Amino acid sequence: MSTAFTSGAETCTVSKDASSSPSSNLTATDTMGNTFNVPDYTIKDILSAIPKHCYERSLIKSLGYVARDISAMIAIGYLGHWLIPMVQIENHETLATTIRFSLWAFQSYAIGLFGFGLWILAHECGHGAFSDYQNVNDFIGWVLHSYLWVPYFSWKFSHSKHHKATGHLTRDTVFVPYTKEEYVEAHGVSKVSELVEETPIYTLSVLLAQQLAGLQFYLATNATGQPFPGKSWWSISHYAPSSPVFDPHHYWFIILSDIGILCTITGVYQWYKHFGLFNMMVNWFVPWLWVNHWLAFVTFLQHTDSTMPHYSAKEWTFARGAAATIDRDFGFIGQHIFHDIIETHVLHHYVSRIPFYNAREASAAIQKVMGKHYRYNGESMWIQLWKCLRMCQFVEDEKDQGVYMFRNSNNIGIKAKD
Repeated sequence: MSTAFTSGAETCTVSKDASSSPSSNLTATDTMGNTFNVPDYTIKDILSAIPKHCYERSLIKSLGYVARDISAMIAIGYLGHWLIPMVQIENHETLATTIRFSLWAFQSYAIGLFGFGLWILAHECGHGAFSDYQNVNDFIGWVLHSYLWVPYFSWKFSHSKHHKATGHLTRDTVFVPYTKEEYVEAHGVSKVSELVEETPIYTLSVLLAQQLAGLQFYLATNATGQPFPGKSWWSISHYAPSSPVFDPHHYWFIILSDIGILCTITGVYQWYKHFGLFNMMVNWFVPWLWVNHWLAFVTFLQHTDSTMPHYSAKEWTFARGAAATIDRDFGFIGQHIFHDIIETHVLHHYVSRIPFYNAREASAAIQKVMGKHYRYNGESMWIQLWKCLRMCQFVEDEKDQGVYMFRNSNNIGIKAKD
């Protein structure tokens, strides 16, 4: 059975288990032993609270932000290559070299910040939040995401499925956690009590791998997505037109995404040939690594927290799944460079076609409906990243009622049942 709901410019269809209805007044226990109350409000309640003008999208305004971010990246690169070589200290060349290296590194970091801002704008294109013209959205999104080595249509289609099944343990497409049984099996033990606590060094190595290669590993192998037993990693890749991640009619769009990536590879190679390896590395490759880092950093923390539930098919609803996300705060960078993707992500999961420049008002409106179910953490995101990696290793349905909460083998919070 499918349920369609509409509000303003937003229309979404989600599937429900036709055999049974979700239960009400459910509770569970989160990682730290606090009671979690499962939401019972409906998507209609949420959508009714959002002012209609929040749905209004402006192509001119959105293009202005694209121009701003691209201009900032060009300006940073130009100023860096003009000013940094001027750093000379007579009789202290080692010190001068160290300073120049630090400034080149900062230049790449700054370009990467605005590069991720462009990634967010391309993400808006995929959701239709960029403008009222989907063909324009797709062209701009394809150009921007291709430049950042992200297959636009491939990401758009799998990401859409993620939005339609957020928090659904068997239908969500990214950051799908291990169940307790899967985690135990993956670690070669027979019960939870046999699991060995992970050392901080191991957690750090996982963190580094996730931040540097998490995005590309996901795109290439569908890592952290739903498993497809018997399928090779390439056959389920975001680059494979026949991947089961996509529907059959997506085939030529995936080809177009791959063509965009090939154009980027060609362009970067020509960049290297005409301007040299150093220029290409400082202005594209290292900023690209930063974009990969920011995407893994932001999306992991939007969908992982010690208070966050996942649901079985029976207990999942769209309203519950969208609430299984969290808003955080990344200060000036989050609001003004990352286009509020961190601060208004809960709203984004309820209505993805609201443009980011209207999201704060819409977010404040839905919080009145969500009440205690609205999830926000204002602690440093770097501290939260470490805490989540240590606390959120697998999920357990403690009461066997279809509500799964995070547990860990690191003796943090309450222990999972054996």
